[in-house]
Amino acid sequence: MSRQRSLTAFARVFAIAGLVAGTGVSLYSPAVQAADAWPSKPVTVIVPFPAGGGTDAFARPLTAQLSKQLGKQFVIDNRGGAGGTVGASLAAKATPDGYTIFIGGAHHAIAPSFYKKLDYDIEKDFIPVTVIAQPPQVIVVNPNKVQANTLKDLIAYAKAHPGQLNYASAGNGSAHHLAGELFKLQTQTDLAHVPYKGAGPALSDLIAGQVDLMFDGLGSSAQHIRAGRIKALAVAAKTRSAAFPNVPTAAEAGVPNYEVSTWYALWAPKGTPKEVVDKLYAETTKALNSPEMKAIWLQNGSEIPQFTQEQFAQFQRAEIKRWAEVVQRSGAKID
Repeated sequence: MSRQRSLTAFARVFAIAGLVAGTGVSLYSPAVQAADAWPSKPVTVIVPFPAGGGTDAFARPLTAQLSKQLGKQFVIDNRGGAGGTVGASLAAKATPDGYTIFIGGAHHAIAPSFYKKLDYDIEKDFIPVTVIAQPPQVIVVNPNKVQANTLKDLIAYAKAHPGQLNYASAGNGSAHHLAGELFKLQTQTDLAHVPYKGAGPALSDLIAGQVDLMFDGLGSSAQHIRAGRIKALAVAAKTRSAAFPNVPTAAEAGVPNYEVSTWYALWAPKGTPKEVVDKLYAETTKALNSPEMKAIWLQNGSEIPQFTQEQFAQFQRAEIKRWAEVVQRSGAKID
């Protein structure tokens, strides 16, 4: 009798499994199915600055590697303007299905204290995925316009000619802008700010001699430093860059504690399924640790960051607090 009951129970399970298979219904949960299927079509990657800047220098190789790994295209959509906040606003309002993601950076930790009427909240409207690069800022000058061979030379000239030197940035409220304001505070110099709609256009004008200097992420300046179009006076980091070992740190060059990284990161719109976010994190980590990415990151002056999702969230909160203090102390405003 016991054997008969066991056979009957087995038959019922077998029959249910057959019905499920016959109707095409999966025993997996919808969330697991979504993660397994993602991506089933191209993914739009909003980059909130024009092509040619630091964000692009890391976003394009990363998206190419993700496309290779996942078999679907990750397509960059450059949406510049207002220190990166235009693109961030678009990304915040995107359908949270995993098919629109956002690559921004340090600028978006500055924006909350700089722009008083943002229509998005970087902490509440996005899910932090991971930091993808942390190149240090580098202080670069046009060698034909600024006759300074060292950072001390630059500071001495700026103090002797207050307000005559100008510096370009990727826009009001960008990391480049606030790096300049922090530099002015620490060196007690007066430099005029010239905002652009991205690091690419700012660099072009620096190279052309339309502006004097720039506090730029090493990722976007690297190729131009190597080509001799611009001169690097110091990196804003604790240690020298492995990519440019002959360029001193700001501390070595006479400005202690001047440390700024133009970090870049990946977010997903709030509401994106956790399983999809986890898969995006895993695939991004895999991509970043590939030999191809390590070589490109080294050329761009950045090591491969190692952030968990929670560590990124904590880092983001700390950066928002840090830059709020700089904005308050410097009185930085839209020019």
